Amino acid sequence: MDFANMDRGQITLAASGISVMLTMHFTFQLLSQHMFYWKNPKEQKAIAIIILMAPIYAINSFVGLSDIRGSKPFFMLLHSVKECYEALAIAKFLALMYSYLNISLSKNVVPDEIKGREIRHSFPMTLFQPRKTHLNHQTLRLLKYWTWQFVVIRPICSILMITLQIMGMYPSWLSWTFTIILNLSFSLAMYSLVVFYHVFAKELEPHKPLAKFICIKGIVFFCFWQGVVLDILVAMGIVRSHHFWLDTEHIEEAIQNVLVCVEMVIFSVLQQYAFHVSPYSGDMESKLKLRRKDE
Repeated sequence: MDFANMDRGQITLAASGISVMLTMHFTFQLLSQHMFYWKNPKEQKAIAIIILMAPIYAINSFVGLSDIRGSKPFFMLLHSVKECYEALAIAKFLALMYSYLNISLSKNVVPDEIKGREIRHSFPMTLFQPRKTHLNHQTLRLLKYWTWQFVVIRPICSILMITLQIMGMYPSWLSWTFTIILNLSFSLAMYSLVVFYHVFAKELEPHKPLAKFICIKGIVFFCFWQGVVLDILVAMGIVRSHHFWLDTEHIEEAIQNVLVCVEMVIFSVLQQYAFHVSPYSGDMESKLKLRRKDE
């Protein structure tokens, strides 16, 4: 690959492509390890779906970058695919936490030692829920519903947004309406995960829940907030077309796609730690046995 004879657009596309390949390498390396030590299908299926989030985001952004002058419905479709998968990953994360705690709401299985724990809600949830509630089958089910509502609302909104965009019936007020609905839905889903983590922090500690949560939240956080920052920079004229190879209309989308491609390499490496195969390979069990002998 001769970078010397490439223009800025080609170099950017090539570098982004390399980032995507690195992301796929780290992700499929971890995935193959879990496939080799396939001992707990329920947990490892959830882990597989979660760690595939990084390459899906990277590939999605690379496709958008390679056809950066595509139509608005095309970009909306790419965003929808990415965000619908994000919803699925969040739901699977909660299912994974339930599995760690041996909770099965469908079978009414809730360990006695965790019943009755106090859940403290903060504003604005206190407008709809008591400030203090106690953990039981009903409150656990409510936390699950708060997460899964995003899994349902996200694809419905995506289908409506794409259909209306194609039909030419997508005014700015409707765009803002969808944005508000999706942000409220996403915030409720993330809030339920945070509450769940705080309630069961002690029991979940051996499973590195914070590292796992950061991998999901970090991907979503960076993608969302850097998009907001780029909006502001373009609106203020700080980022202009003469800085890049594109016109102003496509600069923001291009920068966002490049940043996501690079960031997914970082997150695919972090996932090697957060979702390590050792709990299923026997390495973790042998370490615990050695520690007990030493004690």
